[in-house]
Amino acid sequence: GMEGLRVSSVLLTGCDGGLGLGLLKGLLEQPSPPRHLFAACLDPQGKGCGHQPVPKPSCLLADVTDPNSIKAAVRKVREEVGSAGLNLLINNTSTTRRSTLATETAENMSLVYTTNTIGPLQTSQAFLPLLKEAAEAQGQREMSCSRAAIINISSILGSIEVAEAWEERQDICYRCSKAALNMLTKCLALEYGSSGILCVSVDPGRV
Repeated sequence: GMEGLRVSSVLLTGCDGGLGLGLLKGLLEQPSPPRHLFAACLDPQGKGCGHQPVPKPSCLLADVTDPNSIKAAVRKVREEVGSAGLNLLINNTSTTRRSTLATETAENMSLVYTTNTIGPLQTSQAFLPLLKEAAEAQGQREMSCSRAAIINISSILGSIEVAEAWEERQDICYRCSKAALNMLTKCLALEYGSSGILCVSVDPGRV
């Protein structure tokens, strides 16, 4: 779990329901919740954001497939955190389409890849300046979620080696998008690591 996580500012995407909403509640229930918690939803008026216990997160409209929407979210975050920057970006927005190899389509592949892989890329690029500021603001040397980090919520279904649950769900578009997300995480780590930004993929397990 997230016990003992002490982090000043967090942006969590995909808070409209499911895992995102669960993560949001987990962050709010911390002994010392983040001072700035940004819940990025497609529908800020929806169940994800509106009905949270205090402290209430700042709810941002964020469509990770739309660069202008991401830019607007960056501006809002900057207004609140100032020169302290953003400590933790959790790229959780995810979509899937049920499919098999026989039924998979180019349309499915494009749609799912745009949300699951390009979305986290664009979001990470846009928030890099704020993450860098946080990495520099913290006096600590070692990399951590409390200093500056990008966490990409991936899936065991993206593992090429494990090839989990093939009989249950082939979902080619989803598997390919998550395998690509894992490579994106590796690229982010190679490029942003020198700035003190931790970049990891995590599989949330069965949710």
